Parts: sequence; structure tokens; C-alpha cells
Amino acid sequence: MARYTGPVCKLCRRERIKLFLKGERCNTGKCSITRRKNAPGAKAVPMRKKQSNYGIQLREKQKLKRIYGVLEKQFKIYFMKAEKQKGITGNNLLIFLERRLDNIVYHLNWAASRSQARQLVKHGLLIVNNKRVNIPSFLAKSGDEIKIKENSNIDKLVKDSVKSRGQKSIPSWLVVDNKRISAKVLRFPEREDISIPINEQLVVELYSR
Repeated sequence: MARYTGPVCKLCRRERIKLFLKGERCNTGKCSITRRKNAPGAKAVPMRKKQSNYGIQLREKQKLKRIYGVLEKQFKIYFMKAEKQKGITGNNLLIFLERRLDNIVYHLNWAASRSQARQLVKHGLLIVNNKRVNIPSFLAKSGDEIKIKENSNIDKLVKDSVKSRGQKSIPSWLVVDNKRISAKVLRFPEREDISIPINEQLVVELYSR
């Protein structure tokens, strides 16, 4: 399955919740989910109010995949790894997703959205432990040092993003120096550090069928 390239606002309408796929711009009055109550592709047809247990679990999985921009095959790999680790499978799954390099760049306020953060990584503009990394799914570890490759145009883009998202707090498991545009991973995230509106247990139940 190829990556979705259509209007991201349709995804929010499908999941009936703001997924913030455009970053902070989703807080404006132009957000389609506040203006349209029907599902995408179904004019004047209201969203179904009743869903089966399977449908609820499926929507929760789709919501989680879309927030982090992960395709089905990769998402299932994360789940299998989470299942093999000690601890709660749902928590392990979220921690894997949070450790992705593109997600960390977004949390550091260096990009306006996770999709923009993914582009920064893909273009080879991220340096991790003095090595260039261009894989968005790279999993950061405790002690990793992350910085932006020296480039005046990118420096300006990152600084503009930091300025526009200045009120967005940095997770406690990360520390950032915006003057040097560098950061460090202090530790692995914990469930309490993850504030996305997700019931991960429903995802676990779906894959346990």
C-alpha cells in the first residue's frame, strides 16, 4: 500500500477527531472537521453513530497509524516487536512510535508537523551522534545527540518553526538547545509522556483476534 497523498483533512473527518496532521494550523477556524459533520465522500450523509467492537478497534488503529504517518506493514512490525518485549504491549507500541526520529524532530518544534519533520529527515538534514541519518523511522536511544546539518536556509526554517510553536512544550524525555539547534534524548519516553488521544488497548485487542 502506497503512502496517502490526498487531502489530510479527510483523514481527520474519517476518524472524527483532529489528528493535527498539519500541525498547529489545525487549531484555526478553517479546520474541516469543525465545518463538516459528514464522512468524506458521502455528501449530506451523517457519520454512523453505531459501530461494532471490531469497527471501534479498527478506527483506533487507523487513528494511531495516521497520527505517526506509518504504513500498515511497518506498523505491524512495531506491534510484533512490542509484543515480544517485557511490559505492557500497548505501552511498548507507543514508545516505539514516539522514538521515531521524525516524531522527535516534531516534538522539538523544529518542524510544523510530523510530515514536515519526515521531509527534513529524508533530505539528510539530521545528524545523530555526528552521523547523517535520512531514515524517518530511525529509533533514537537514551543519550543520542541530535542536531540539524548546517544550512542557512534550513536554519531559518527551523527557527521560524520554533518561533511559531514557542508555546508547545518539549517532552521531559528530551532536552533542546534552540540556539545551537541541537537536542539530546535523556531517556526512553513513558506512557505518561504521551498525550495523544489514543486507547492503545483497543489496538492490542484488534491484533489479538
